[in-house]
Amino acid sequence: MGFNVVGTSQVRWDAEAKATGQAEYTRDIPMHNLLYGKLLRARIPHGRVLSYDLEDAFKVPGVVKILTPDDLPEHPFSTAGHPHKLNPKVQDKKDTHILTRRVRYYGDEIAAVIAESELAAEEAVRKIKVEYEEWPFYLTPEEALAPDAREIHDGTGNLVGDTRNEIGDVDKAFRDAAYVFEDEYHTQIVQHCHMENQTAIAYQEEGGRYVCISSTQIPHIVRHILGDVFNMPIGRFRVIKPFIGGGFGNKQDVIIEPVTVAMSMAVKGRPVLLELTREEVFSTTRVRHAIDYKMRIAISPEKEITAIDMEAISNNGAYTSHGHAIALVGEESAQLLFNVPNFRAHSRTVYTNTATAGAMRAYGTPQANFALNALVAKAAKALDMDPVDLLYQNVVRKGEVSFGTKVKHYSMEFTGCLDKGREAFLWDARKEEAEAFNRTSKDRKRGLGVAAMAYASNTKPHAPAIENAGCRLILNQDGTVRMMIGATEIGQGSDTVLAQMAAEVLGLDYQDIYVDKLTDTDVAPFDPGSFASRQTYVSGMAVKAAAEKLKEKILSAHKLFDSEHRLTETDLIAGHIVSALTGERLEALSDLALKTYYDMNKGEALTADVSISCKTTSYSGTVTFAYVEVDTGTGKTEILDIMNVHDSGTIINPILAAGQAEGGMAMGIAYGLGEELLYDGKTGKPLNNNLLDYKMPTFLDVPDLRVAFVEPMDALGPFGNKSLGEPPLATPAPAIHNAIADATGVAVRSIPMNPQKVLEALSRK
Repeated sequence: MGFNVVGTSQVRWDAEAKATGQAEYTRDIPMHNLLYGKLLRARIPHGRVLSYDLEDAFKVPGVVKILTPDDLPEHPFSTAGHPHKLNPKVQDKKDTHILTRRVRYYGDEIAAVIAESELAAEEAVRKIKVEYEEWPFYLTPEEALAPDAREIHDGTGNLVGDTRNEIGDVDKAFRDAAYVFEDEYHTQIVQHCHMENQTAIAYQEEGGRYVCISSTQIPHIVRHILGDVFNMPIGRFRVIKPFIGGGFGNKQDVIIEPVTVAMSMAVKGRPVLLELTREEVFSTTRVRHAIDYKMRIAISPEKEITAIDMEAISNNGAYTSHGHAIALVGEESAQLLFNVPNFRAHSRTVYTNTATAGAMRAYGTPQANFALNALVAKAAKALDMDPVDLLYQNVVRKGEVSFGTKVKHYSMEFTGCLDKGREAFLWDARKEEAEAFNRTSKDRKRGLGVAAMAYASNTKPHAPAIENAGCRLILNQDGTVRMMIGATEIGQGSDTVLAQMAAEVLGLDYQDIYVDKLTDTDVAPFDPGSFASRQTYVSGMAVKAAAEKLKEKILSAHKLFDSEHRLTETDLIAGHIVSALTGERLEALSDLALKTYYDMNKGEALTADVSISCKTTSYSGTVTFAYVEVDTGTGKTEILDIMNVHDSGTIINPILAAGQAEGGMAMGIAYGLGEELLYDGKTGKPLNNNLLDYKMPTFLDVPDLRVAFVEPMDALGPFGNKSLGEPPLATPAPAIHNAIADATGVAVRSIPMNPQKVLEALSRK
């Protein structure tokens, strides 16, 4: 099927505004009579506040109000930005308060200051004196699960979740196996490092409603949770998302909005701004779960993987947030990569006194796929097989139904990704090149690695899902179209590709679709938000349906006004109503639009408003190839070449798709080689909660990134498309791990694989 607009590299609709500095982010929005909020954060990792001394803080000129937990509602709430679940038994845990006396991590919010200036608020925070009762604290799941460990949340045993899942006869599969491979792997805590820190402004508008302008991925969910927090109808709240400087899942939690609204309420609705510092973002928002794995695989004499047995223990931090869902998604990703008939998983998610772990790009799959791909590479080495061949023999095929999820893979092209990557990456030639290099080089060794994963295009990959999306299209008087969507643009380019979808159906130029720059819960159709690689798949369904509805109305209106061609089958092409049989142009859409607005007898503004509930998902596949050189004297790893080959169905915008894949690869490389948030074992305090000490790579640290796509038309995607934004992050780390192991003969089973860890592994060789 050919497309005119879909599949073309259109310039992002917001490119000029962002490049010229015209784009307004939350902090840029002018606000009369603005006050500033700052939070007092606990300086212990576990315990409770016994008393506050506010006397000196109130003496700071400009201080208007100081809030403690005693001043705020007692309603606990869940911060997780999940789609709402109607069944109370599976709803997210409500374990968070706006402010708390019960301290669960170093940096917990225990008081708030409102002042006429930021400097005054900061000074007042420093002058508040707090008396604590300190309790033992635990930075690892093992410590938190010790028999004598104090509960971080009463009645939990420090367990967020503890589940077992088994299909088939795993024990028999291992008994019958020709080969069994097992190992243990560790993944670390990392932070999202989005450019714009969490920022919110709250104020009371006419009529008594509260408005919250926020850098959030989930404005409609924020609105719902605000109603929950304050025990008020959600109609009393309005949430506005302006331009947003990235999120990567960290803004898929409702973290600062409730306290910002509470501060505005405390000053009778006057506007209050709360902007977190970079140090606060690192320490007190959300991080990626550190997960330890024990992994086993069984392989038949024919080199087929017949069973997977995995045990995971996940560090959830201080509050539930997305909780056990992360570990469960990791389990599922293992089943989706290798459709084995025998699978067993035991996953535990544990509260600790560290920053709360939540959603982060690729959501649980980088951890699980690091462990699984590393073990498969180990097996390939032991079996004297090329790891590409072992993957090729075992990955999910198109048309297969997953034993575990019961989902059919309509368009899976893992084998296509492997074939294309093997050729484009020069895999076989580089194997020979690396072997020749290693024979003569003493202190530097080269190796190749490959890793693969499958990813869903929806939050509920099996069983019916409560996944809504909405779109409203309005035909303007000049024949252009205004598009209003609830799916949030967070910098990834989703508004651009959704506009391309609308233009494709309506037969318009992409430039004729105007997208609202704000997502405003008062006017934007309902949509849970931006997460889970769902935009072009789920929200795309709503856009396509709305465009089809508007097109039908346009063609019907033409027949209403044009009696001569009333019986002619028509279409909408290049901004004109045309004969479907001859292609003859019958009327310009701009002329028809004027008639629909201003005709005395038949005039009617043409709009289409659609809400859909998506109950399907499609799976994309991604493969990363890596070629590295390791300095065995220093432990430093240099990436000589790295390539991601992605099956994401139809590519809507090639240049944006490449940018998404490259961004994911860069984050995956950082995850594998450098980034890690560390804590002081004596105080529980973060040690490197800033961009100086936290080893986030720069452009100088990231190699040239190569991206390629295979494009099978997916039967379920609105234009044959499926997930793209998240999968490329999950495979660089295991591919690099496998390349290091290939180069040196030793496996670094813990990430980040920094020089120290590589040297330690080499010393054990």
